[in-house]
Amino acid sequence: MTDLAPGAAPAPVSLPDPTLGPGSTLAPKPVRFVLNWGRAYSLWVFNFGLACCAIEFIATSMARHDFIRLGVIPFAPGPRQADLMVVSGTVTDKMAPAIKRLYEQMPEPKYVISFGSCANSGGPYWDSYCVTKGVDQIIPVDVYVPGCPPRPEALLQGIVKLQEQIAGESLPQRYAQGSGQRDAASLRQPLIRPPEVTP
Repeated sequence: MTDLAPGAAPAPVSLPDPTLGPGSTLAPKPVRFVLNWGRAYSLWVFNFGLACCAIEFIATSMARHDFIRLGVIPFAPGPRQADLMVVSGTVTDKMAPAIKRLYEQMPEPKYVISFGSCANSGGPYWDSYCVTKGVDQIIPVDVYVPGCPPRPEALLQGIVKLQEQIAGESLPQRYAQGSGQRDAASLRQPLIRPPEVTP
């Protein structure tokens, strides 16, 4: 125990980031491979179905396509048990705060798939006054699946692409570089509108 001078503040103590685990930076490469493999093939999905693309998501989880064979567990009980959020359908400005709130309740590391044209960019409703021009304006997106609506095979390919990303990532690098993560100030900004088009 060191004695402090009167009025002097104690030196700050650097602690490891609790979201990453204290030994994550010291783990050897084979251990990181096993951890990434486990995370990639045990994805609990929180489906945020907003329109017709949600039916294609449900079809992907049924017996014909059966994405459980890829290690994807559909219909997590809630956001606090989910690893992956699939946003499928038209995101309106009224629904955007709910999506952001549920995304923030998911534990780290968390991933997002934007499924369908409406979730990607507004789709055929992009010029509507109440449609958000893509879910990536409110939460970071890892994989985009195009189509209107996309077939179940497209979602399967998007899941495989996400699993490839997870298999090759390093959690300290992911959070140190801020890839896909936004600070609180940018999340508080209003939704971004497209530029005005002059005739």
